[in-house]
This record gives sequence, structure tokens and C-alpha cells, in this order.
Amino acid sequence: MTEMILLKLGELVLKGANRYTFEDKLKSNLARRLKSHGKFRVYSRQSTTYIEPLDDGCDMDAAYDVAKKVFGAVGISRAKACAKTKEAMLETVRTYLAAELTGEKTFKVESKRADKSFSMTSIQLSQWVGGELDDLYPNLHVDVHNPALTIHLEVRDYAAFVHADPEPGAGGLPVGTSGRAMSLLSGGIDSPVASWRMAKRGVALEMVHFYSYPYTSPEAKEKVLDLARLLTPWTGRLIVHVVPFTHIQEELRRACPEELFTLLMRRFMMRIAEGMARRTGCRALVTGESLGQVASQTMDAMAVTGAVASLPVFRPLVGMDKEEVVRIARKIGTFETSILPYEDCCTVFTPRHPRTRPHLDEIEAAEAALDVEALVQEALDATERVKIG
Repeated sequence: MTEMILLKLGELVLKGANRYTFEDKLKSNLARRLKSHGKFRVYSRQSTTYIEPLDDGCDMDAAYDVAKKVFGAVGISRAKACAKTKEAMLETVRTYLAAELTGEKTFKVESKRADKSFSMTSIQLSQWVGGELDDLYPNLHVDVHNPALTIHLEVRDYAAFVHADPEPGAGGLPVGTSGRAMSLLSGGIDSPVASWRMAKRGVALEMVHFYSYPYTSPEAKEKVLDLARLLTPWTGRLIVHVVPFTHIQEELRRACPEELFTLLMRRFMMRIAEGMARRTGCRALVTGESLGQVASQTMDAMAVTGAVASLPVFRPLVGMDKEEVVRIARKIGTFETSILPYEDCCTVFTPRHPRTRPHLDEIEAAEAALDVEALVQEALDATERVKIG
């Protein structure tokens, strides 16, 4: 029988009557992302999702890497299927895990008997296979508490499976099970991590980026598109809405107090992001704000900038410190791109002394000098739509 990939489901199994909606979305997400790596069958049985290659042209290494980044599974294993006999399982362990058996010193066998018609209990199967291996491999000794190698045997409805310890899966919920949101994507460290965290909760994302040419370079724009490309193994295909922001910033600099500039700019961003969200069927906004990290992210400042949005605003990093965010950025592969030295629209117009405790009435008074509605509409109409993945 063939090698397969097994994904262990996490919180999906607790979803009750609508559990199969989540499982179906996980399967469709896997199937779509596996297409470029061969012909696979993806199906679920007994709280496990299976990826089965259908011909010799399937790239199992690539499929395994894909599966590790698809939200919805808490554990992932490459496994070998075999007949449901103790002898077949022992022989499969010896051939499939040959390198591990000869390279380690301690081991144990863990069995799971999902098929209750199998003649041995889980404990009996583990003891029998473990005893045989102990006799066959002089280098190996049983250690049930802290083994270097754990051999897993799973007796399921139509086959048995042999594998070593599973790797952690991406966890979370399948993308697309929790609605759609518009994420504000800058060129920094925080916003890609915020987007990743929302995708992990099952949110399908579109991105909006604010571009201030000629104050920011084409390389700065390409950096943001590269960040979106780095997110797609986790999020699936993305659309990035690139909003020309130069005119708005120049109008702010012309007509408004400098110390309010960042807050006013953020309010325009929220208005435009919400306008784009409504055009595209997104039901929430996502930002990379973290409480107290910069002047525009104090509690008062976030209240002022969020006041212009009627859609929910999700801030998944709000209680995290920078070290926690950087750790995730490194894990998901966005950190090195995020720190490339290209300025974004938020940094080129930073005031020398930004207001940290603004009052809504003074912000609205400053905006009275501008035709806010016309500026927002102009930006929305001129937005470029870039497909990623």
C-alpha cells in the first residue's frame, strides 16, 4: 500500500452539527493548494483527514510542506498504509521506519484501534510489536516514559497506518469558515503577522495597501506585494488593493496641524479600507496595531481612528509585545522582507511631536478644512487591484 499524509483535526471535532462544514472547507483548501504538486485524493474519516497520492507523479515532499501550512489541523504525519494484521504492521514498521530503527537507542509503540473489530486491543498490539522489535534490534531498548522514537500504529476502518511522531500542524480553523475581512497591509513587521493570526481563525482575507509615490519608491510597493506572496501558503490566494495615497497626505500637510497628521491619516485609511471592504463583501477590518507601541496606538488614539469605521475592527496584536510579534514573523517567513529598508507612507510623513491623547472634537475640527468624502472617493476610484497566488 502507498505512503499517505495524515492530518489530525483539532477544534474542528468540537463543532457539533456543523462540523462537516469545517471539514469540507479544510478538504477543499487542501485540494486547491495541492493541485500543482500532482493528483491527490483528499478525504476525512474518524477525525482524520487523509491526503492520498493517486499516481507516481505526486510530489509528496511538496505536499507535506503544503499541508503543514493549511489551517485546521493540529498534527501532521507521513504514514504508510498496510493490511490490518499484526504481521503486516510489524513488517511495515521495519521497512518504512528503517532509518529510525537503526539510528535510535530507545523506543516505544503506541497503538490506536479505531476499528474495534480488530482482534487485539491497543495495549496488546503495542506489546506484541514492541516485543518483536526489541528482539530484532539490539540497539533498541523500550522506554515508555522518554523514548527517542515513538512508533505509532493506527488500525482504522479499511487499513492500518504506521508513522513516527507527528509534527505540529498549523492549527486554527480552515480559512473561509469565519467570513471575509479587509486587512491593512503595510511594509512593516506587524501587519503581516496580524493577517496571519486572523487567517488562523478561519478568516478569508483581502489586503489594502496605501502607496505614496513619489515619496515612497516602486520597491516599497513591491516589498508589500512580496509580503502578500509570503502569506499565501497560509492564507490561500489574495487580492491586494493598492490605494494611491499621495494626494490625501499632501492635503493633510497643507491644511491640518502637524501634530495631528498621523491620526488624520489613519482615519482616512480606515474610511478607505471600509469602503473597499463593502465593495468586496468583507465584513470586518484588520489592523496590526499593538497597544502603546507607537504614538498612534495609544488607547485614545485608537479610539479616534476607529471612530470612523462602522464595521468591526480586529486588532489581533493589541496585547502582544514586539518580541512576540517578531517571533511569529520569523516563523511564518515574513520577517526578513519586512525589515528591508524601504519607507512606507506612514513613515515619510511622521510628525516630530505626534499627539498621543487626542480628543475627537479637535480631530473633527481639523478635518473640516478638507473635502473628506471627495478625497476618499478619489482614492477608491484610483485603486489598483493585484492578484497574488
